[in-house]
Amino acid sequence: MLVLGDSISTGLGLPAGAGWVELLRPELDDCEVVNASISGETTEGGKARLPTLLQQHRPRLMVLELGGNDGLRGFPLALTRANLAAMIADAHDAGARVLLLGMRIPPNYGPRYAEGFHALFGELAAETGAALVPFLLDGIATDPALMQTDGVHPTGEAQPLILANVLPVLAPLVRE
Repeated sequence: MLVLGDSISTGLGLPAGAGWVELLRPELDDCEVVNASISGETTEGGKARLPTLLQQHRPRLMVLELGGNDGLRGFPLALTRANLAAMIADAHDAGARVLLLGMRIPPNYGPRYAEGFHALFGELAAETGAALVPFLLDGIATDPALMQTDGVHPTGEAQPLILANVLPVLAPLVRE
């Protein structure tokens, strides 16, 4: 399995081994997990790196956790959507199933942008057949006790909750 994400999946601000991806490893028995996430990654960067990652690792499953940095930077929704769609298509073409991890952003850019941003994940999943976790930080992002002081990155205490949001959708894909 290949995890392609940003700081949420690298465990920014956490001790080594404390992020949700590391907590995922023992849950999957014999499934090798490659965490190719980079803090600050955008969908453009992920799209550029993905062909090499697919060739190098040949995953059967890709967990796609990108888009948050696009939203925080106010990138056009059409660009984020196109980049995510291209990555899903590339993964499918390489024989990998895809789990798309949806994200929400603060309303800084107005409700139309924020809602359009969140909606694009569900729309892409429906159009491409990718599995979907609608909001990776559901039950976490609105609880200040579970967020680091920057208000963007989850604390160590939140990592098992992130895993709990992902695992019910991910586990059946791993077993297939």
